[in-house]
Amino acid sequence: MLGQPIRNRQTERREATRREVLDAAWAVAREKGLAQLTLRDVASRIGMQAPSLYSYFNSKNAIYDAMFGQAWTDYLALVDKTEPTLPRDPRAALKAIARTFFDYAVADLARNQLMNLRTIPGFEPSAESYAPAVEVLERGRAHLARLGVEDPDEFDLFVALVGGLVDSQQANDPAGQRWARLLDQAMDMFADYVGLPK
Repeated sequence: MLGQPIRNRQTERREATRREVLDAAWAVAREKGLAQLTLRDVASRIGMQAPSLYSYFNSKNAIYDAMFGQAWTDYLALVDKTEPTLPRDPRAALKAIARTFFDYAVADLARNQLMNLRTIPGFEPSAESYAPAVEVLERGRAHLARLGVEDPDEFDLFVALVGGLVDSQQANDPAGQRWARLLDQAMDMFADYVGLPK
């Protein structure tokens, strides 16, 4: 058909296989732990020999890098979806922003560890994979500034409060609500500290 772009089926197959490798890597990380990921385990899940993975990723750290970028890109898509529905009330908006990240983080231990903790010795994300994380942070900073939280130290305190509650929830009550139920209270305390109107 005239005017139709010509599909590059080889590229499509390659990208489909890369996605399959990443899905398998996440499955292994969730079952065995992020640091226990092996190329052999990943390859066996998709019916490959481990050396064949090097056609798609040049190292295990390259797989971690793609996983890192995917995790932050997925969260950025969630931010895009929730931004238009943020409440106008500053405190309610603050709580909604905190809850969105909290829920995303505690939903998947392996993903949160890769996104927010330095659990893999020698792994550092590439600039390309790190870019969505930077965008999330900058958008969060801009959101809080619109709410009246403009001091960089206050923004860092917000990040630390939410992150600390995520870590406590995952470490001490992963299937429960012990720290999840404290999130709104912590945000009210933070709002009082920075002077957001009640």
